[in-house]
Amino acid sequence: MICLPVVSLGQHQKNTNMTHVLKNKNLEVHIDLPLESYQLSRFDWTGKITAVKFKGVYVSGSERLDCEDENKFGKGFYNEFGIETPIGFDECEEGEWFPKIGVGLLKKEGEQYSFSKAYETQPADFKVKIESKKVIIECQSQSTNGYSYALKKEIELLEDSFVIRYKLHNTGVKTIATNEYTHNFLAINKELISNDYILKFPFQIKPELFGATVNPEEKVEVGQYEIRFNSTPEEQFFFSNLSGGECVDASWELINTKSKVGIRETGSFKTSQVNLWGWKHVVSPELFFDVNVKPGQKIEWSRMYNLFEID
Repeated sequence: MICLPVVSLGQHQKNTNMTHVLKNKNLEVHIDLPLESYQLSRFDWTGKITAVKFKGVYVSGSERLDCEDENKFGKGFYNEFGIETPIGFDECEEGEWFPKIGVGLLKKEGEQYSFSKAYETQPADFKVKIESKKVIIECQSQSTNGYSYALKKEIELLEDSFVIRYKLHNTGVKTIATNEYTHNFLAINKELISNDYILKFPFQIKPELFGATVNPEEKVEVGQYEIRFNSTPEEQFFFSNLSGGECVDASWELINTKSKVGIRETGSFKTSQVNLWGWKHVVSPELFFDVNVKPGQKIEWSRMYNLFEID
């Protein structure tokens, strides 16, 4: 096993290796290190998976196609803590700092938190360890208003899959209550969303209990256990609470019948929040994990991604 020394990335130090690639005969997983490329306040900086290829076929895309700077938006398998409930936001005053897990401190601006706002940041401290089939990134937060934490993320490459393992240690004096999800910007073989795509879930989809339904062109067809597309959506679509609030197995499966490739995510947890966002070029199923960690305690969870060919 090749094991490089641990690299400590301070707040003003950048690592010169912009992207690390975990690779075997089937898979390539491209990972940006914490202080390179995307450095905005929304997505977790620990292990930014920018792209995945399976047997030469890309299975990942990006949030937007109409931007000059791709590092200002999401791509690949970016994850986020607290899209609606970042810890400490409601407890601090305008101009004070609150934690964004996996990023650092954000300066409060406005009465309502907005995930799309580019907040001023003070980056956390990061350490990176690279092995032959694994990248390990540790994030040590600053202490602010009773909150502090240590986040460890491991991304490991397997034969035809990769797994992301999370460990969050509450090192502060206040309970950390928020959630985490991976946005999953999916586009198989860079093909536009169309009737070649089928998105499957292991639970019954309940449209009557959706929290939000944004399907302006009615090009997204919601079935009992799967979602299809009758043509390419020119406008963004969004559905929240796909399981109707029921606690279900955290899983989805996307296949492309033209490219004959599929991808499946399986979480180590049950979830009561499943959302779906997309556009003409990408589809993003999202499985939320509830985070509730008392002071001094730790919590662990994982996400497994399997890649496969279909007949």
